[in-house]
Amino acid sequence: MSPRYDFASDNTAPAAPEAMAALIAANAGFSASYGADATAARAADLIRQMLDADADVRFVTSGTAANAICLAALARPFEGVLAHRDSHVATDETGAPGFFGHGLAIQGLEGASGRIDPQALTRALAKPESAHAQPPAALSLTNATEYGTVYSAEALAVLTAAVRDRGYGVHLDGARLANAAATGFDLKSIPGLGVDLLVIGGTKAGMTPAEAIVIFRKDLVPRFDARLKQAGQLPSKSRFYAAPFVGMFESGAFITRAAHANAMARRLAELMPLPLRHPVEANGVFVEMDEPTLKRLQGAGWFVYRFIDGSVRFMCSWATTMEAIETLIDAVTVALEPTP
Repeated sequence: MSPRYDFASDNTAPAAPEAMAALIAANAGFSASYGADATAARAADLIRQMLDADADVRFVTSGTAANAICLAALARPFEGVLAHRDSHVATDETGAPGFFGHGLAIQGLEGASGRIDPQALTRALAKPESAHAQPPAALSLTNATEYGTVYSAEALAVLTAAVRDRGYGVHLDGARLANAAATGFDLKSIPGLGVDLLVIGGTKAGMTPAEAIVIFRKDLVPRFDARLKQAGQLPSKSRFYAAPFVGMFESGAFITRAAHANAMARRLAELMPLPLRHPVEANGVFVEMDEPTLKRLQGAGWFVYRFIDGSVRFMCSWATTMEAIETLIDAVTVALEPTP
């Protein structure tokens, strides 16, 4: 039986046609390299237009590297970064922020369904500094969150204001920013929130492996390319990392494809015969499932797994179909009925 990866993650999906067409178009002829090409310039212009911001943009190959490099730019080795305890930078990057930041620490905060509780942030900021602990220097936020929930601009503003008052930096992990935008989150609100560095996820949005780092703070721009080069994230054929953004942004597919993924998640949640653990606001569905049921579902060929909080995660993507949802629901229904 061939395993089914349809709902394992949104990065198991193929690349969207708009991204592939742009890649093919960028492959014509010779071009400048290391970010000096016309394709990268066009993609950066489209991102600035989307955000309505004067910002510098760089294209890299990995969301983990993008996040870690950004955090290393905002915190020194003896400092820390505040983030949700279940955020990607805290749980799923194999210490990359500390590696790129030469020892910086991720300090986890509580909050329901992936959103930082403002009171938890207040408590963390109120702790007296000590030479024996790494004081915070930055805040890392994620939208949409690891649990498929979405911050409003107002909710983010409460969090960013608390750290900006202290002169701390702000990083926004937008691995699923397209899904947040498809729910109505205003992308043009981001510059006004005091975000210093934004990562725009391309991979999960339907592109080939490609992420964009948006640098709002001008004092971070000098030598940022040297930082990327040292980290192995200044690709020579830069047009191939920028091109998918051109295809997805010019066509509007960045948002429309994410809206489809979100709609598929809502439909999956409606049909799911198991209790939901978190609100379904973006493209993730998290359910309560006992271990025997999970094992039977996996045994039937579905590659899904237990998430950080103990729920079982199902991710929808731009390529999710109703047929796949119905097939999955049938499989879950069978898995819920132990064989005699």
